[in-house]
Amino acid sequence: MKTVIVYNHPYKKSFNHAILERIVSTVQSTGNEVDVIDLDEDQFNPVMSTEDLAAFVNQKPVDQASIGYIKRLKEADHLVFIFPIWWELMPAMMKGFIDKVIFLGGTYEYAKNGIKMYSQLPKLQSATIVTTMNTPKPFYKVVYSNAIQRAMVRGTLKLSGMKNVKWISMNMVKMASDKKRQKWLDKLETFFLKQNE
Repeated sequence: MKTVIVYNHPYKKSFNHAILERIVSTVQSTGNEVDVIDLDEDQFNPVMSTEDLAAFVNQKPVDQASIGYIKRLKEADHLVFIFPIWWELMPAMMKGFIDKVIFLGGTYEYAKNGIKMYSQLPKLQSATIVTTMNTPKPFYKVVYSNAIQRAMVRGTLKLSGMKNVKWISMNMVKMASDKKRQKWLDKLETFFLKQNE
């Protein structure tokens, strides 16, 4: 079983990086394979260019990084996204990854009716989004309508045919004690151990 992680955070001492390290070590402890796509380390260009848009129409990506990422996603049994919520949405690199890698003819296709989509990721069994934010959970849900749930869970991953999509949100991280953060990491470990049984 192979877990592919798409990670976006520029700071190595962030809580997001601690999350990445815990998930990687947990999956590896089960004897399963992990592939980390670190968008910051790769200096991924998130901008959708004229050439990228033309390629989208032709269903043949031209961005070399995106082509490589699509190949790696096709090897995933479990796909994981890790990123912080900034201004109530994902950072630019993660949005650019969605725009340039969740790609028609690459990771999904349209059904004959031209409306429904189905996944072109043959091995994928599940996808998990792990986010951190400083907004309280009820406030994010009521005031911002759970923007990640709407835009990424339903409007991107499920829409493009991915199954078993789960979003794990850690809120008010800036104010959280070390004990609270450790509890979050322990819960993630339990979750990913179960995923890799």
